[in-house]
Amino acid sequence: MQAGHELRKFAFAVVAWTLAMAVFVAFRYAQNTEAPGWVVTSADTFTLSLYLGTILGCLHWLSNLISATSPIRRMSYMVIVSFKGLFLLIGAMLLIKITLWINTWTPAPHLDVEYNRLTQSLLNSPSTQSLVLYLVWVRLCLAFLEQMVLLVGQRNLINMGLGKYHRPRQEQRVFLFIDMVGSTAHAEALGDYRFSRLVQDCFDLLSSCVQQQRGEIYRYIGDAVMISWKIKPGREMERSLDLYHEFIQMLYWNRHYFQEQYGFLPRFKGAVHGGKVMAAVVGVNKQEISYFSDVLNTLARLQDQCGPLKKNLLISGQVQQWLGENGKYQLEPIGPMRLKGKQHEIDVFAVVSPPSSVTGTGSFVPRS
Repeated sequence: MQAGHELRKFAFAVVAWTLAMAVFVAFRYAQNTEAPGWVVTSADTFTLSLYLGTILGCLHWLSNLISATSPIRRMSYMVIVSFKGLFLLIGAMLLIKITLWINTWTPAPHLDVEYNRLTQSLLNSPSTQSLVLYLVWVRLCLAFLEQMVLLVGQRNLINMGLGKYHRPRQEQRVFLFIDMVGSTAHAEALGDYRFSRLVQDCFDLLSSCVQQQRGEIYRYIGDAVMISWKIKPGREMERSLDLYHEFIQMLYWNRHYFQEQYGFLPRFKGAVHGGKVMAAVVGVNKQEISYFSDVLNTLARLQDQCGPLKKNLLISGQVQQWLGENGKYQLEPIGPMRLKGKQHEIDVFAVVSPPSSVTGTGSFVPRS
């Protein structure tokens, strides 16, 4: 799934840069009454756009990958954007130079002329400076778009852009609420700064699990987080349970790092509940998509029972019904419970153990 996520990011980069180069090439040659010598049909200009878009898209994706998996990601946003821009420009110039060098020993002399015309027309044209400025502008726009996706989430950004939730609308959603065990004691022992780094490290691991299970991070609440899915029969219920156990597995795999940096391996408890919610964009100066329903109140109260019941993961009877009889998880009936502040009892089940097929994947780059 992580490979699929990177493949989608790579495809987006190539498509975006191909379209950007198509706009540049079309505008540039629209100003000329005569086409360059290497242009025979309109397909040649499309080939140029595709050639440049593929190269720049590869460099764009590679710069994002390096900045996300190296210490560069700890630096300021301006440093990250500068790195990505310089990487793109230097990489593009280097590849063009390599192309020119390869042309000097290609076995087909007539191709030498065509390739050289193709590259030299771009390098030696009066519009070279305009091209450089255009590349910087496109890279800044894409960097801004990527940052917006990181801040609000891809689906939320698309939905807000389309105005989907400007009027409240009803949806069926399932929510997973994860919270750190003993966070108050940890914060007192570590201090505010080190505890904040601990939360960052934990949620760095969580992000890859969320991508794998196609969840949407609804909200961070200190050392807790809510993740949601649109309900589809069966699979989304299992995704919520898979995500929790994959996250716990990722923490265990990195136990030596946490023991070295913080002196313990953090533990998380969780709860899953779902149903009908109202979704709407709220706020003026700062907007976000919020969900309104008793489902969220019930979820929080259900998660509070993990401690008293000494269970790591609880689910409601509603979720158990959606999972069906053939679910791959072993469930322990707790029985009807009246949660704090609720008038009616709900059925509660504990997830006893994950199936052996649930494993975590992904990479972890410590912040320390």
